[in-house]
Amino acid sequence: MVIKILLTLIFILVMVGVGVYSRKQARSVDGFVLGGRSVGPWLTAFAYGTSYFSAVVFVGYAGQFGWKYGLSATWIGVGNAIIGSLLAWIMLGRRTKLMTQHIDSRTMPDFFGTRFDSQGLRVVASIIAFVFLIPYTAGVYKGISTLFEMGFGIPYEYCVVIMAIFTAVYVILGGYKATAMNDFIQGIIMLFGIVTVIAVVLNSQGGLTSAIQKMAEMPSDTDATVNGGFASWFGPDPWNLLGVIILTSLGTWGLPQMVGKFYSITDEQAIHRGTVISTIFAFVVAGGCYFLGGFGRLFGMPPVLPNGRLDFDSIVPSMLVTLPDFIIALVVLLVLSASMSTLASLVLTSSSTMTLDLIYRDKKSAPGEVEEGSIDDLVAEKIERRKVVVMRVLIVFFIVISLMIALNPPTFIAQLMGISWGALAGAFLAPFMMGLYWRNTTTASVWACFTWGVGLTVVNMLIGNPINPINCGAIAMVGGFVVVWLVSLFTKKLPRDAVDKIFECYE
Repeated sequence: MVIKILLTLIFILVMVGVGVYSRKQARSVDGFVLGGRSVGPWLTAFAYGTSYFSAVVFVGYAGQFGWKYGLSATWIGVGNAIIGSLLAWIMLGRRTKLMTQHIDSRTMPDFFGTRFDSQGLRVVASIIAFVFLIPYTAGVYKGISTLFEMGFGIPYEYCVVIMAIFTAVYVILGGYKATAMNDFIQGIIMLFGIVTVIAVVLNSQGGLTSAIQKMAEMPSDTDATVNGGFASWFGPDPWNLLGVIILTSLGTWGLPQMVGKFYSITDEQAIHRGTVISTIFAFVVAGGCYFLGGFGRLFGMPPVLPNGRLDFDSIVPSMLVTLPDFIIALVVLLVLSASMSTLASLVLTSSSTMTLDLIYRDKKSAPGEVEEGSIDDLVAEKIERRKVVVMRVLIVFFIVISLMIALNPPTFIAQLMGISWGALAGAFLAPFMMGLYWRNTTTASVWACFTWGVGLTVVNMLIGNPINPINCGAIAMVGGFVVVWLVSLFTKKLPRDAVDKIFECYE
């Protein structure tokens, strides 16, 4: 216990120290939200990876999908690395950096408002982002607190509150730069931690070969006479496995807290290096988490909830509870690192979106135009500082709401994330990506996709989830491209001159 407490205290002190160190760079809006658009490839790549993978993955997804699909769950991690990291950086990195800087966009709702010349889109996008980032944040709290409770014996409620307070402190102090620097430190811990934990867990089962052999002897859930499905290449349910891969991999392309990382990177050369670093990070962390979760059945049946369903969120903690104290301390730091980085990214995205796109909706000139009647520097500086103060207040507000949900979570971590990612990526992914690439994307098509993504997710939830939330999210994302394309064919195009000015940044 002394080792666990000591390591955790050192970790928290370092995080807060980075926040204090970075506070001078967080006085302006650009500094607080984007780190001055001068964050290097290593910090950006680790910020992307650590925001991607949190307790939601390590505790919720690895446990639930490792139990359902066995070793084939590792394909989810491979998909996260190839689609969610490599292809995301290749397809979105350069274009997002250049266009958002060209149109002076600081958030995803701001992008929609300026790119499609609609303040209404900007407002509605900010509300969607704020509302649907909350269940994701609650899922992160639940995951980290479940594991913290196992490692320290501290009641779940206290764990949730403690994590929220420390995350808020360093984000409020240092903004995005503090978040990115802490993400780098946390990413190193995650890389070392996941490799060590996998080695120790497999060793407890007699090694890799022995563990795989034991998995091959596990009977199917549907037919006790059939063995081997949980150790096969594509597992017992490949189609539902594909739905998980699509949701967790393609979903990052439309999440404000993920795409926002490309806004702040220094230059195009840094994007090339960041692509390689981010992909390797995802292979190790995501691949390792799902590979580890695939052995969950070797550690016995998970507890049963009052409603009679298995408590999937307890699977990974039950795998780790018998490990040596030092390894448990390392696991706690691993999940603490993953989760605090994700929480920081979520609360910063939510507060900046609400402040810049809902409370202070500045009317901006089109690219190439000169603003008339510009305010003097002193007044502008006061407004900038006021915006930063409002963002800091909203960080606290967002954390309090998320805490209320986390203290009484309505469902499993995986389902919380499915609802959040399905609505956000279903609404944002297609219009954002097509807005970067296709000049003929119309304002009406963006409205239609917002309605499609949010509507499908909410209706499915209200009628009792006849479609699994995971698969529903995947359908919302892929279907969004069809919606945007079809509606754009039959609705009014934006003025060609204005669109050409926006696309000048790629020439």
